[in-house]
Amino acid sequence: MTIHAPPAAGLIETLAAALGPQHVVTAEGDLAGHLVESRGLYRGHALAVVRPANTEEVALVVRECARAGVPVVPQGGNTGLVGGAVPYGGVVLSLSRLNRIRALDPVNATATVEAGVTLKSVQDAADAADRLFPLSLASEGSCQIGGNLATNAGGTSVLRYGNARDLVLGLEVVLADGRIWNGLKGLRKDNTGYDLKDLFVGAEGTLGIITAAVLKLFPKPKVRATAFVGCASPHAALAIFERLREACGDQLTAFEYIPRFGLEIVLRHAASAVRPLQGEHAAYALIELASPQADADLAGALEMALGALIEAGVVEDATLGASEAQNRALWYLREMLSEVQRQEGGSIKHDVAVPVSGVAAFIEEATAACEAEMPGVRVCAFGHFGDGNIHFNLSQPVGMDKAAYLASWERFNRIVHDIVARMNGSISAEHGIGLIKRDELRLYKDPVAIDLMHTLKRALDPHNILNPGKVVALEGELPAALPGRT
Repeated sequence: MTIHAPPAAGLIETLAAALGPQHVVTAEGDLAGHLVESRGLYRGHALAVVRPANTEEVALVVRECARAGVPVVPQGGNTGLVGGAVPYGGVVLSLSRLNRIRALDPVNATATVEAGVTLKSVQDAADAADRLFPLSLASEGSCQIGGNLATNAGGTSVLRYGNARDLVLGLEVVLADGRIWNGLKGLRKDNTGYDLKDLFVGAEGTLGIITAAVLKLFPKPKVRATAFVGCASPHAALAIFERLREACGDQLTAFEYIPRFGLEIVLRHAASAVRPLQGEHAAYALIELASPQADADLAGALEMALGALIEAGVVEDATLGASEAQNRALWYLREMLSEVQRQEGGSIKHDVAVPVSGVAAFIEEATAACEAEMPGVRVCAFGHFGDGNIHFNLSQPVGMDKAAYLASWERFNRIVHDIVARMNGSISAEHGIGLIKRDELRLYKDPVAIDLMHTLKRALDPHNILNPGKVVALEGELPAALPGRT
């Protein structure tokens, strides 16, 4: 059942006595930053924000809240894009003080870190040990590992290294009754029954609260080669990807697709952006090869492969970074793409995935359908071509009222998600479900899968204490999860 009962008398006082009053925040002004998601689409409310210092204190908070019938909403860096960390009552449990790197084992190629460690800190710790932690996101300076795992984050390196789920070997999790499951094993092989960690990775804090993780590390790349190419269409970009994957294998670590409109708005709004190619093209791709072998001639391999594609008429123009500074300038064009869209007005966003073989057809079909639905809408379809994940975003027509445009979100959801479903794809590739896609999930997920998800939720969180209303909605929970609802 859903718990909406008032807190038991003395809950806040009990938590303040256990954690210290400075770590139990109730002042309205101090709560504000924890009540809204990063795009401002949802605004919630909470009794308090609590900041435990370790796993035992997290367990204490959960036990006391469960005893009082008060929901607990775990929150990391609060950089999510689906409203998954927005509280609607209860207590926000901030994991920011669980910020230790407990161990780093270069030989086992693992790092054991707490949930509140930022992604950038994990990357830096691995780098200092001459290793690589490959997860990379635009928000890596502020997002936290616990949130990355809870949402099964993706990013630009999934093509070579996989999603967050593929980068974790073990977890430590606080359950809904306050018990602590210690699954912090750095084993590549452990065939002792159910793989419990996969219950919690991607569950967005609805089944348990991740407090620590054992993460995989990899050999640190010693050589990189980066190129930016222009081509005639998404189908041409897919052909380029196929050729490079065949020629370069695992050395191909990134293949990012950018449409003409995407590059135009980066050049328009990002102060340091420099046009990478002389002419204009209908589509672009940012390509990276990497190798741990210091003598690998990646630039030569990339130049040869692109040369053949130019001769074949598939690549219209290309540039290779001649220095690390030039490589960073090319990556900057891709990294700024999400940020500059807000300068163009309202943006209706879809984080979807289809089989890699279908990404070009999806972009063309969904683009035509959306443009027919609303003349003047500007499609910004970009992202991770190599793993089938497209951020199919729609910028408002020039001059249209932003609020009126965003009111069309559900119309465009139906168009885009119906096409995705017909192509046997997913309506969420790397951002999660949270609140914004909770009701969409029921339309597109297999009914048996939905039933199994409800069964897991009731089994692990029978009183619906953990992040209620997110991912799967139980009867009587939050109202329809439309964007902009506050």
